[in-house]
Amino acid sequence: MSRIVIADDLCRGCGLCVAFCPRNTLRLAARFNRDGLRPVEYVDPDLCVGCGTCATMCPHVAIVRVERTEKAREATAQ
Repeated sequence: MSRIVIADDLCRGCGLCVAFCPRNTLRLAARFNRDGLRPVEYVDPDLCVGCGTCATMCPHVAIVRVERTEKAREATAQ
């Protein structure tokens, strides 16, 4: 199982990840990052299956796919 981590300050708000997300779990935020741009955020993180399409599409490497270890899965299950 994997999850997606978004770095707000690296995001340029281009929207490619939003356009290509197969589950429609991302959107541009109403707030601004330190550069005055609207970063991407989850609509609902529980809808994300961790496929990594958004990370693949991000030209600024603002999104990364992180594999969850068995230990981390056990901790979140408790």
